[in-house]
Amino acid sequence: YFPVQDDALQDSPSARAVHERHDAWAADIPKDDDALWDWLAGLDDASRMALLAHCVSYGVNALYERPNPHSSSGVSQHTLEMRLTQADRLARATGLDLVEAGWRPTFGNYLNRVTKPRILEAVRLLGLTKKSKVYQASTSELYGLVRAVPQNETTPFYPRSPYAVAKLYAYWITVNYREAYGMYAANGILFNHESPLRGETFVTRKITRGVAKIGLGLQDKIYLGNLDARRDWGHAKDYVEAMWRILQQPEPEDYVIATGITTPVREFVRMAFSEIGVELEFRGKADREVGIVAASTNPDFTVPVGKEVVCVDSMYYRPTEVDLLIGDPTKAQEKLGWKPTYDLPMLVKDMMNADIQLFRKEKTLKDSGFYVKNQYE
Repeated sequence: YFPVQDDALQDSPSARAVHERHDAWAADIPKDDDALWDWLAGLDDASRMALLAHCVSYGVNALYERPNPHSSSGVSQHTLEMRLTQADRLARATGLDLVEAGWRPTFGNYLNRVTKPRILEAVRLLGLTKKSKVYQASTSELYGLVRAVPQNETTPFYPRSPYAVAKLYAYWITVNYREAYGMYAANGILFNHESPLRGETFVTRKITRGVAKIGLGLQDKIYLGNLDARRDWGHAKDYVEAMWRILQQPEPEDYVIATGITTPVREFVRMAFSEIGVELEFRGKADREVGIVAASTNPDFTVPVGKEVVCVDSMYYRPTEVDLLIGDPTKAQEKLGWKPTYDLPMLVKDMMNADIQLFRKEKTLKDSGFYVKNQYE
């Protein structure tokens, strides 16, 4: 179905799953236009979102290409031109929020700084400024040492890491090409968006994985950095919908996507432990703070009262901390008609359920005498 695709991809499990899902929706959707709208109105929210996700995924051409050692851009010019002549929308997302890695010259930082102008320039040179839509995945890390609370589209930026500085360049080069060439190029300034698919080294996933392991007896404690840091956390499902809505607008603009609620890391830890029936008491301050089990009420997760399960390790402190992030999504709510459907407790529950299920499998293997490599969170 895609203009540029290896023939073998059509027989891959992912492609077959897309085709099967497409056939299933096609069998359900009414052929009559009038009946279609009544059918859509009768769908529940979960079904409506599933249909939206399918429609978006069905039109995505995802390609993997080996880097070209003879091209400084990392991909061949011929392949890039071939992609762009077929593209209606280009979305770019490079995520990096690791305490140590964010302070090193990494591939992720390079991508944030270098490839964005190459993509924009390619769209311009190929004469696709009136056809292609470019979405730039920006980040709340741009605000860094915040100049206002909450942060919106007009709040000044003050990045506090090399990663955020690289993202700042990507943000402004997108604005520059939009204004200079009339290109449809938009920034989504997304605050922290999490899900069970979050990378294992991001703090939220590190917490949910660690808590699940502790509850199942696979780990003793988790080590974290600044528990006072506050973030505006939302569910990635809601934020992907916002990205899609940004690209449906008649004119390109930049939007803050956030919940408008900020929460300390410490409270996220409490909520995660509560999902396994454990109540925590925190004692001490700064890098001497610890989390102690005050109560344990779920018989499926036997964690002894009095056990120390959370420790602070200064190794995870950032050289320059971003203490308080809270977004103001008013513009997105008013112009995109977007609002989150998940609150933080729902997000934590979703992530915890997934990680508990994941590590129950490891526990079964371990209890059956198999060797299981334990990577402490």
